[in-house]
Amino acid sequence: MKKKIFIKTFGCQMNEYDSNRIYDTVKKIGYEKTLNYEDANCYLLNTCHIRDKAKEKVYHEIGRVKKIFRNKKKPLVIIAGCVAQAENEEIFKRESYIDLAIGPQSYHKINEMILNYFEKKKKKDETEFDVISKFKYFSKIKNESGKISAFLTIQEGCDKFCHFCVVPFTRGPEYSRPFSQIIDEAKYLADHGTKEIILLGQNVNAYKFKNYRLSNLIFEIEKIAEIERVRYTTSHPKDMTEDLIDTYKYSKKLMPLIHLPVQSGSDKILELMNRRHNIGNYLEIFDKLKNINSKIEFSSDFIIGYPGEEEKDFDLTFNLIKKIKFINSYSFIFSPRPGTLASDLKLIDRQISMKRLEKIQNQLFENQIIMNRSMENKILNVLVENLTENKKQVFGRTEYMTPVLFDGSEKDIGKILPVKIFKSNRSTLFGVVVNSSNKKVA
Repeated sequence: MKKKIFIKTFGCQMNEYDSNRIYDTVKKIGYEKTLNYEDANCYLLNTCHIRDKAKEKVYHEIGRVKKIFRNKKKPLVIIAGCVAQAENEEIFKRESYIDLAIGPQSYHKINEMILNYFEKKKKKDETEFDVISKFKYFSKIKNESGKISAFLTIQEGCDKFCHFCVVPFTRGPEYSRPFSQIIDEAKYLADHGTKEIILLGQNVNAYKFKNYRLSNLIFEIEKIAEIERVRYTTSHPKDMTEDLIDTYKYSKKLMPLIHLPVQSGSDKILELMNRRHNIGNYLEIFDKLKNINSKIEFSSDFIIGYPGEEEKDFDLTFNLIKKIKFINSYSFIFSPRPGTLASDLKLIDRQISMKRLEKIQNQLFENQIIMNRSMENKILNVLVENLTENKKQVFGRTEYMTPVLFDGSEKDIGKILPVKIFKSNRSTLFGVVVNSSNKKVA
């Protein structure tokens, strides 16, 4: 009888990709994936450390697991990801229920760690930055995602050292995977049903392997006939190079939504953050891309209440959001992370930050509502990803990643269908297929 592993994933898309790859590797030692955590012999939390609440969620989750298995055999409990990297052996002192801790650059060692634990019954943390060995290992294990829209990590780590960010300490320095590894994985995904590839990296547009850049990857993946759409995230304005911008002139499969975190609309705050770009740079990128294709839209990340943010700085951020009309964006109150330069700075009054965040989010929501309403009575290309729970409707996404629901069946999965939108809300479009062919519409 096979052992069962349940993985709960917190945080970014890269963690989702990593979780899938962990599933792929533990198969080699007899574990199979389960979606029912109560059946698990191994309970793994793949964690995020970007904000303090994310870290605390991990310990709350362990408390929940202890209750679930109170009258059952305890599963092997593993903490993986960035919390494991940041906390390492301290994690065992805080919570004795945890058996193993493994950082995001050490996943290639997980099978060895599990087997050694059962042999020696000794708790262990593994947090070396061994990303080269990691990707070499995983290049030999097939990506069994099987999803219509699949993540593919091309780059990890960060050399930017923004003063608020813990990523350089939890993911290490920037590393770009070998070009051929990425293309081989993309081809395998395509051969097994994937229609859309989302290229991932902490600074995905910093990708550089020998003479290859992100633009080269996009054009090479575009040659794979089965792949219909290509996306990438998350970008840094500093790495938005001319060759990447020009890709939008010639690529036929690169989608017109660009996630380009600006963080603040104030040059003063950007300098305090050590972001290495200013609003002039950002607007220049925006104008270049809009001149190439006026239908390109932007999404972003915003940190509100960063130490030193005055009302005039906040107003600049608010005005930038109105000017660019960001959609699908994320906004958070500044959360100090231990080990970063901003961790000891004087915080802004919480109530002031909350009011600013509410105003920002209301504007971002309004932008999204306006965007979605503009799609009503239009026919959009929708890539169908799966059936909904009632099995009578299907879920898909537009070129702008907006969710769409409409009546359909299993045979529609993986197709790009022309859907006429008749209703919308802030997060979702509702429509009807205008014909039964898989022909794209203008």
